[in-house]
Amino acid sequence: MSYRVLVDDNYHYQDEDEKPYEHGVYQTAEEAIDMSQKMVDDYLHAAYKSGLQADELYRIYTRFGPDPFIEGTLCFSAWNYAKQRCEEICGASG
Repeated sequence: MSYRVLVDDNYHYQDEDEKPYEHGVYQTAEEAIDMSQKMVDDYLHAAYKSGLQADELYRIYTRFGPDPFIEGTLCFSAWNYAKQRCEEICGASG
């Protein structure tokens, strides 16, 4: 079995004219999840500025960042993952 990672653009959230693009096909669920998490992490680290609060970084991500998902039944939420990572990057008090 293989796992296809597709990516929506949060900037065009719910825009019917914007279709997700294929990022890649992976042989294991773990590889697909790891790649999806890496996309989110890369964006968050690039968007982070010193002093930014977790909720602000999360808002930036949900407006402009990549939203990878794994085709089929595998459950992975980039938004949930990003929320957790924003708190870790900025500190839980943010």
